[in-house]
Amino acid sequence: MRLGINLGYWGAGMDGDNLSVAQEADRLGYDVCWAAEAYGSDAATVLAWVAAQTERIDVGSAIFQIPARQPAMTAMTAATLDSLTKGRFRLGLGVSGPQVSEGWYGMKFDKPLARTREYVEIVRKAMSRERLSYEGQHWTLPLPGGPGKPIKLTVHPEREHIPLYIAAIGPKNLEQTGEIADGALLIFPAAEHLEETALRHIRAGREKAGLTMDGFDVCPTVPLAVGDDVNTLADMFRPYTALYVGGMGSPKQNFYNQLAQRMGYGKEAAEIQEKYLGGDKAGAAAAVPHSLIDSTTLLGSVERIADGMRAYADAGVTTLTLAPAGFTLDERITALRAGVQALEHAGLA
Repeated sequence: MRLGINLGYWGAGMDGDNLSVAQEADRLGYDVCWAAEAYGSDAATVLAWVAAQTERIDVGSAIFQIPARQPAMTAMTAATLDSLTKGRFRLGLGVSGPQVSEGWYGMKFDKPLARTREYVEIVRKAMSRERLSYEGQHWTLPLPGGPGKPIKLTVHPEREHIPLYIAAIGPKNLEQTGEIADGALLIFPAAEHLEETALRHIRAGREKAGLTMDGFDVCPTVPLAVGDDVNTLADMFRPYTALYVGGMGSPKQNFYNQLAQRMGYGKEAAEIQEKYLGGDKAGAAAAVPHSLIDSTTLLGSVERIADGMRAYADAGVTTLTLAPAGFTLDERITALRAGVQALEHAGLA
């Protein structure tokens, strides 16, 4: 099992340390460094900045938001980053959510599966450097009856095939991801529920495409915190868990809340959402069960973290992306090093 890191959103208060964290991960042998975007920093700029100051670690978008860019623009960005990094770029895509898609980008959040499939097809076609023409429900290239003509990408990516990942949570999205992507970016993964909540759907998609799981990268992001008091460490992630389970999306459309329900936290997920959307963020955080946090993070000693890593590996994870927690740069670096130590202790290095 390989290790990655996730820097999250640039502008979240740890920017001064993020480059140092990425450089230390590079030195320690981490496989990939991901950066995210929502409605603040864009991921492409951050990845270019990190890649220019690291040597071997891959850089990946987790995610480029589909409503933010035309697919040909995404192909241009991916090809450019792959060229600049000498083949160290991974392309992660996702549909975002209805509030961001419609409120920030002005893009209707409808038919996300069909939109994602078409988007991936266009991106891959453009990156192959064949002349781009496409007829779909959401995109038609060139536009009919106008001056446009099929043109091809002028940039040569370093590789013929840039790895493409999709951020997926729901069963149908997971199945389609298995069918059309090279990897899945997962969030809030509990090892004991991974087969039921994710892998069986991904596997069904692979089978639909006549493929096996060989070569498919199962890549969840897991927060990591090192220390002796697991309860205190878990409390660090209460606001984070409450934000996603309670506050991401509307009462009818919150993918993370639905995931918590599928893991057996139906009553608790409803309470967290009710309190969060009602303005009681502290109450929402307090309502998060310790077991939900503990099963979706790696907390405690190196030995305890190693046990958690074994569980993820046994469940089918191929790249475990860590989000090293800490209030200082030294604490985050310590967590990074503990991740490597735990991987070795677990016999997974």
